[in-house]
Amino acid sequence: MNNFITLGQFIIEKQAEFPYAKGELSRLLRDIGIATKIVNREVNKAGLMDILGSAGNTNIQGENQQKLDVYANDQFISALRSGGECCIVASEENEDVIHIDSPVSKSAKYIVAIDPLDGSSNIDVNVPVGTIFSIYRRKSTNGKASLSDVLQKGTEQVAAGYVIYGSSTMLVYTTGCGVNGFTLDPSIGEFCLSHPNMKMPENGVIYSINEGNYVHFPIGVKKYIKHCQVEDKLTNRPYTSRYIGSMVADFHRNLIKGGIFIYPSTAAAPKGKLRLVYECNPLSFIAEQAGGRATNGTTPILGLEVTELHQRTPIFIGSNAMVLEAEKMMVLTPGNEYINDLA
Repeated sequence: MNNFITLGQFIIEKQAEFPYAKGELSRLLRDIGIATKIVNREVNKAGLMDILGSAGNTNIQGENQQKLDVYANDQFISALRSGGECCIVASEENEDVIHIDSPVSKSAKYIVAIDPLDGSSNIDVNVPVGTIFSIYRRKSTNGKASLSDVLQKGTEQVAAGYVIYGSSTMLVYTTGCGVNGFTLDPSIGEFCLSHPNMKMPENGVIYSINEGNYVHFPIGVKKYIKHCQVEDKLTNRPYTSRYIGSMVADFHRNLIKGGIFIYPSTAAAPKGKLRLVYECNPLSFIAEQAGGRATNGTTPILGLEVTELHQRTPIFIGSNAMVLEAEKMMVLTPGNEYINDLA
């Protein structure tokens, strides 16, 4: 413990690796880290407080907002507004972007996109939930930043990360120079470096998908699921099925142990369900920096054009070899037709 490195110390030490190293990005990451501690505190005492259950509203996604969704969203926006290092916050919980109108923030260089509480519907049953964030550099140089500053490809991210609130609380992030993980030490209230230079195994034995929707999947996804279930000692199959229902939790496990997470298009959601800006782009950036792979089945996630704030996409993300194998299955089925039977 005499040699531990805190998140703040690590960010300062690595500041020179940032492409625009003048301190703003370091302070922005610090502000996000502070907000995660506040949200973590409320998540950990959720069962003792009147913050469980629905808030009685629906968000722009058409989903029921949980009380903790609203709380987490407010905390991150407040922290980013106080820090003054970003000019716009784009949140999964808000229909439009939020302009930070303080005198300092109007000229700020960064944009933050955030899913304040991923998997919040699981909070009532004590399943790990998380926060996902993404940081872009503002493109416009004159006047007030606009939506066009937010609609950037994932390749333009300067930093991305997530926090998992589980048996321990971890913050994992990248600035394009590898992936590092920090575990919150509650005794000192600091995130400490616990997983330096994280690497996703090239292959794995875990596949994560909601098989309850099997009948509605494209035939290529069905073929991949059958591939995972076939016995083959040379490739360590059959694979193990593990699906938590919280993307951060499933991704975090696969990052450490190796595996693939799939949320494909379905007959009811042909464009997919997960959000490109708040969920898929940041986790894909992390996956690639850790040696993994992320596609929509045919095209790298980070290369997708972003045309809408709440754009959705299918995603195949995880160990490089497993994602490549899944992509082959999709290519083998032109059009990825939907076949509504159990064949």
